[in-house]
Amino acid sequence: MKPTRYRLLFLACLLLFRYVADAQTARNPVIFADVPDMAMIRVGNTYYMSSTTMHLSPGLPIMKSNDLINWQLVGYAYDTLTTADAMSLNNGKSTYGRGSWASSLRYHNGLYYATTFAQTSGRTHVYTTKNIEKGPWKEVSFKPSYHDHSLFFDDDGRTYLIYGAGKLRLVELTADASGVKPGTTEQVIIENASTPSGTGGGLPAEGSQLFKVNGKYYLFNITWPRGGMRTVVIHRADKITGPWEGRVALQDLGVAQGGLIDTPDGKWYSYLFRDFGGVGRIPYLVPVEWKDGWPVLGENGKVPQTLNLPASKGLIPGIVNSDEFTRKKGDPALPLVWQWNHNPDNSLWSVSERKGFLRLKTGRTDTSFVMARNTLTQRTIGSESAGSTMLDASKLKDGDFAGLSLLQKNYGLVGVKRENGATSIVMVNASSGKPVEVQRVPLSQKTVYLKAECDFRDRKDTAHFFYSLDGKSWTAIGDPLKMPYTIPHFMGYRFGLFTYATSQTGGFADFDYFRISDKLAQAN
Repeated sequence: MKPTRYRLLFLACLLLFRYVADAQTARNPVIFADVPDMAMIRVGNTYYMSSTTMHLSPGLPIMKSNDLINWQLVGYAYDTLTTADAMSLNNGKSTYGRGSWASSLRYHNGLYYATTFAQTSGRTHVYTTKNIEKGPWKEVSFKPSYHDHSLFFDDDGRTYLIYGAGKLRLVELTADASGVKPGTTEQVIIENASTPSGTGGGLPAEGSQLFKVNGKYYLFNITWPRGGMRTVVIHRADKITGPWEGRVALQDLGVAQGGLIDTPDGKWYSYLFRDFGGVGRIPYLVPVEWKDGWPVLGENGKVPQTLNLPASKGLIPGIVNSDEFTRKKGDPALPLVWQWNHNPDNSLWSVSERKGFLRLKTGRTDTSFVMARNTLTQRTIGSESAGSTMLDASKLKDGDFAGLSLLQKNYGLVGVKRENGATSIVMVNASSGKPVEVQRVPLSQKTVYLKAECDFRDRKDTAHFFYSLDGKSWTAIGDPLKMPYTIPHFMGYRFGLFTYATSQTGGFADFDYFRISDKLAQAN
């Protein structure tokens, strides 16, 4: 009996050790949320990362980490990209899927540079600051809009952009990156950067990120061979003008597009992302070893599930967070986790008119949710997440609709509609691509609790909506929302608080809080 007991005790200890070790180990994806097109730098012991949020405002988010795993938002490079109608949802125009795209992030001579480009403005935007965490940011912009560019400060004091898709080009900028250097001539440096993947079609190589290590230049790109998967291609050269030689660096799980980062103790990683359905495009890290002057990505060419880095502490509160809408003196009006869907009308929202509430007011009439201004959003997170709010709908006017959304092209809404002097709880489902009112429940009180629960496990990509009259007992409403990732919006689903008018202005809705959880309480 004793040997058996010893064996059982040994096995129990081994399992406990493995559990503790696993709990202290980082896992891929390192951020289970929509953080695409990352650019990353290390300054001393601190890492900074920028990402894409396109049509949202403020934009070009900046995140900070001390370990490459646990990130927190510290700011945005801009509040307003452009005041064009499309960016402000004016005159029937929108810029879903556009706005600012993939950024480049650099630190040079005491200045931080965050650059991006936008079809919406037709320009390349360069933002600079001495303090990346507190700002302020200074902006210059110039034409044209250089697609997927990589800003690069060379050792000889010259400044460049590499940009393009398939055919990659080099253009020299002024030393301070404030514009194209007068008299410069653009040149093609790689005729077809997709060639190493053997593609005769599919997505041409883009997403350029340029690095210089031990005197050699390394250019990272993503390509997508026809019939294949998203692939990392790396080109190497002794001179920035070439000649360049390329090879496939990673082809696993569709994890691609990004670059290189090193740690203070000399380890190397590649930061990349993966398309992952309704939650969006999610970041991964893969270890890098150097062999024969090339960065070799992954473990035996594969993306590892675990990493020799500290474990994640979760995405709450660093990437998303709850908000009770209470503000102390000196607090920002909105925490960094919030972004508006397009440019807001700042005269039509407040967190001070009613203490402890977000007030969203109507200032015009709209015909659809996706064209309504002042929807306040933040990311959904995987593998599951829930968002909830309490809505005071007593000041809505006839034709008004207010509530909680899951924003993407095929969106879902649960909220309160006021029509002909009566209020109802309504669920709208746009899974088909067109909004359909699925269920309506009469509401005889002024407040209602609303909840949306998202299940991204195993790419289920399904959400359920609920309401409550007391905040304790919840009732499902409407049909499950299928949440596909659609190119027209080009973004993972986002929780949103909204109010809009369809027939008259002057109404408003008060939201008592927004609470986010990484666990589902209602849906199965």
